[in-house]
Order: sequence, then structure tokens, then C-alpha cells
Amino acid sequence: MYVEPAGRCAMVDTLRREGARGPWLAVLQQVLELAGPHAQLVHHAERPWSSPTYSGAYHRFRLSFEGTEALVAGEDFIAALPDHEFTLPRQLVAKATIVAAEHSLLGTPKLTLEAELLVLDEA
Repeated sequence: MYVEPAGRCAMVDTLRREGARGPWLAVLQQVLELAGPHAQLVHHAERPWSSPTYSGAYHRFRLSFEGTEALVAGEDFIAALPDHEFTLPRQLVAKATIVAAEHSLLGTPKLTLEAELLVLDEA
């Protein structure tokens, strides 16, 4: 899913109005807010996760940052993500990592990255 930078929060509101439900919307919104106005959401995927004591889901986001300013914003996102304190109702982000990053400096500079968050349900 590609989302224009100006429409990120509006996109989450539209999804809610159209009947999308689930805690993934709050995760999506906060990742997009942290990524900033230069980020473009390319893809989001969710897969369930559980252990004997916890349950939750892994969320994977592919984001693209195009242009010199955007490249700096992408690098800032990479630095901020692991220590960022997410505020999610009845959920806890147990781990947030960058699992892949690809820089292209030919033509317009571009950074494409994949971030993965383990989000646990609070009991």
C-alpha cells in the first residue's frame, strides 16, 4: 500500500470509517507519525505471535524516503525507533528493530527500509 506523505493520518481515519478494526491501526498511525512527513508507507503486514505467557503480533512496515531531506529523516527514524516509547491502548511494544535498509544514491537519493515491531497484548 502506497500512501502519500500528506495523507498518512487521513489514511488511518479513512480506514476506520470504512470499517477497518483492530489494534494494528494504532500501531500504524504511531509508526507513521514517528517516521515523519517525508516517509511513504509502501507495505504493512501483521502475523500473530505467542509464547506460553504472552500473545501479540509482529508488525512489519516497509517505508520509503526519497530526496535529500527525506534521507536524513529516514536516518533519524532508524536511530529513534529502537528506543521510542509507543503509547498504545492495552498493548506494549516489546521490540522495535530495523530489519533491512537499502540506500540508492543514483539519481534522486532514496532509502527504503523495513521495520519490525513485536507488539504484546497486555493482560
